[in-house]
Amino acid sequence: MVVLILIKKVHETTFDRFFANREALIYLFKKGDINKKEFIEEQYAFIIRLDLKPFVRRIDSFEKGIYNYQYYNIMAKYCSMKSKEDKIIEKHPEAAEEYRKKSIYLYRKKDENTLKLLRFLDYQNVDAYYIKVKSNFLKDRLFEIVLKDYDNTILHSINPGVLEELKRENVFIDKPQKSIIEKYVNERY
Repeated sequence: MVVLILIKKVHETTFDRFFANREALIYLFKKGDINKKEFIEEQYAFIIRLDLKPFVRRIDSFEKGIYNYQYYNIMAKYCSMKSKEDKIIEKHPEAAEEYRKKSIYLYRKKDENTLKLLRFLDYQNVDAYYIKVKSNFLKDRLFEIVLKDYDNTILHSINPGVLEELKRENVFIDKPQKSIIEKYVNERY
């Protein structure tokens, strides 16, 4: 048994480490041991510590596509969070503005990768719909994309281009629904 565990660790990939860390954080969030802000900070720190980078060439596997989505999503959320910290705004307003601009750029990269992943999957077994949210800013803007062939794979966006493509591919349901991960979506950070 010990030998098998050691062999597995030797062959552990970046994907394995990234997704194992993510699953552990999701578990802690669901249990209430960490909040959304801590979830984002921990995932960001993990990416920085391992010096992880997104795939820049092409998306030719589900794993690459979902990794890129998660990478850009967490980096964007972290920068957005930092741009709103009172301490940074008060002492370094130019840094807060840089964080804000970087978050916009990273969200755009996330949406580009969302489309690459959906195109790679040829929109097969995909459902998308607006979700019911508490936020007035996100109401009738935030939509959820469920990749039904992959457990717990849920994407989000407010990007009109992504929305148009989902509608063109006939996978968008034009009736708001409760998010599969409602607690996470509606928790402020």
